[in-house]
Amino acid sequence: MEENKVYIIFTDTGTLFTKLIKLYTKKPLNHVSISFDKQLTNIFSFGRKKPYNPFIGGFVRERIAEGLFKNAKCEVYSYSLSEWEYNQMQTKVSQMEAEKELYKYNLLGLFAIMLNYNLDRKKAFFCSEFVATVLNEKKGLLSKSPSLCTPQDLLSMNELELIYKGKLIYYPHQENENMVEDDFHFGKSILYKSPDFS
Repeated sequence: MEENKVYIIFTDTGTLFTKLIKLYTKKPLNHVSISFDKQLTNIFSFGRKKPYNPFIGGFVRERIAEGLFKNAKCEVYSYSLSEWEYNQMQTKVSQMEAEKELYKYNLLGLFAIMLNYNLDRKKAFFCSEFVATVLNEKKGLLSKSPSLCTPQDLLSMNELELIYKGKLIYYPHQENENMVEDDFHFGKSILYKSPDFS
């Protein structure tokens, strides 16, 4: 049976906003994204729509060698799913992208997490809340509400498989520099233990 995997990308972009979050979390990686292909051709998250404006955010596609990712440090993990779970997660992201103009960045939710308050806002997400919402298509995977999930909560999930650690721009599975965005037509993912470029 063919194995289906999602790829969860934890990053440190080094921005002022990231540094402020790091002061609170005391953790090195405070942004998280998700991809359905090993090459990370299609990376999805909630973040800045304009790289140098932290106040305009929402559903975004991120690219390895562009914007804030150019100098980002990262850890990339794979997570194995059934075909049904994989398809459900893809469908969830596709639906959100189709209505992306209706979604906002959930800045209030970040402050709510600090108070351990479950602020579940419709059509508004921060990065880890978005990834947790997508992963929540696998029943029983998360032990808390997506609106209370931090990147560290996702990083502590069982059965995550580390496949790369280092500068994101050096991620070894890129097809080429001119990768074309795809509409969820991906091939089989293969687990690969890659070198540490950090």
